[in-house]
Amino acid sequence: MVLAFINAANAQTSRQEKEAAKQAAIKKLVETNHFCFTADYALPMTGGSKMLTSTYDLKITRDSVVAFLPYYGQAYLSPSPGETEGGIKFTSTNFSFAQKAGKKGGWQITIKPKDHDITDWRDVQQMTLDISKDGYASLAVISSNRDPISFEGNVVAKE
Repeated sequence: MVLAFINAANAQTSRQEKEAAKQAAIKKLVETNHFCFTADYALPMTGGSKMLTSTYDLKITRDSVVAFLPYYGQAYLSPSPGETEGGIKFTSTNFSFAQKAGKKGGWQITIKPKDHDITDWRDVQQMTLDISKDGYASLAVISSNRDPISFEGNVVAKE
């Protein structure tokens, strides 16, 4: 009986050590501003959530933001005739980046691209990324000419 108790205590300690190591890794990624948000679910303003089966992400470094995300919702400005590429897809090197402490040991990051063009139907005004200390995250995207959309996923090391 004593051996069973010791084994259970060791398993608990091992799990706590793994969680602490994961949290330390996430903290380092966020503090160095070099990480990738991978989206698992899209939550449009209307309709239900959509599980994403392809790889969609938001890559963040100190000097660039690269978005490759889908879009579901209403657009108020239509694309040019013949335009076949949709979604939230852009690369920006001119943006403001604000990071503050979030709830329960997490972080809230606000990104505002400064090189946006309000006449572009895909224009993004602001992205807010809420990250938990365990790496789970939600991303809210506000555009000029489309309904807001949110995504749920994880923060991982940038490839």
